[in-house]
Amino acid sequence: MDRHIAMETFVRVIETGSFSAAAKQLNVGQPSVSKVISQLEQWVGVKLLLRSSRSLTPTEAGLNFYHSARRAIEEVDEAVATARGAGSELSGSLRVSASVCFGRLHIIRHLPRFLAEHPDLQLDMILDDRPINLLEEGVDVAIRSGNLPNSMVARKIGQAPRRVFATQAYFDSHPPILKPADLRMHNVVIYPPDGGGRTWIFGRDGVEEKIDVDGRLKVTAAEGLREAVLADIGIGVTSEWTFAPEYLSGEVTSRLDDWRLPTLDLWAVFSAGRMASAKARAFATFVQDCVSDKIGGGSATMPIGNSL
Repeated sequence: MDRHIAMETFVRVIETGSFSAAAKQLNVGQPSVSKVISQLEQWVGVKLLLRSSRSLTPTEAGLNFYHSARRAIEEVDEAVATARGAGSELSGSLRVSASVCFGRLHIIRHLPRFLAEHPDLQLDMILDDRPINLLEEGVDVAIRSGNLPNSMVARKIGQAPRRVFATQAYFDSHPPILKPADLRMHNVVIYPPDGGGRTWIFGRDGVEEKIDVDGRLKVTAAEGLREAVLADIGIGVTSEWTFAPEYLSGEVTSRLDDWRLPTLDLWAVFSAGRMASAKARAFATFVQDCVSDKIGGGSATMPIGNSL
């Protein structure tokens, strides 16, 4: 058994979810894939896959082996590329996940530069507000903000302040907001995914003030929050990223800027263990550059748990 071929086959099976799909990608017959996986399980001495008539599910040992195998394959590929003098060239496909709003405002519009720098790279952008499973969706790198619910390997690539946003027209037609408690007299568009929901903690000079806000509209997507605020429905308490174009143009302004709200962290989350591919790392750096004029970035790659 060729161990490199066996690892490559196993990785394809996990990422495609079936023997037949992996066989199609590898341009071999399905029986060949099944035979290689059986030989691989005999070699490592543990069950790597749970098989049923409808699906394949990696065991805990199988998932650990997948991460190690993919990392080993990527290290070999990068070593070959470096030896050939092509270490700076990115090619093949890269699968990226990001939320709809952040992807539209801060990634898509900057993609011409990234694609021009890497003409042999094909990019597959998954824009979805749901927290997708990177392994199941075959994602190489996900751009996520806030707390990360599971243990992941991630690199902090930015941090943005949160502000109290509304249009100037809204502020002009409603009571002034001079202190956090004044928000109780206003309609706040409730957006739970941004972290605070109905309760926000403002800080200034070592003093914290906890404010419960209220509003007639609750939304579950950042695009909904944007449209509601731009339609003068109410106030949005959110990060600068959400209204970056309008804040720059003056269409949207902020209040209580002398008070501090919890900042929002931005992460590049990698699905392949500690050794992320060169393509995934390059894309993370690209996104960091896209937002670096608005935020302070980070660079350490670290495992992230529930304690963010």
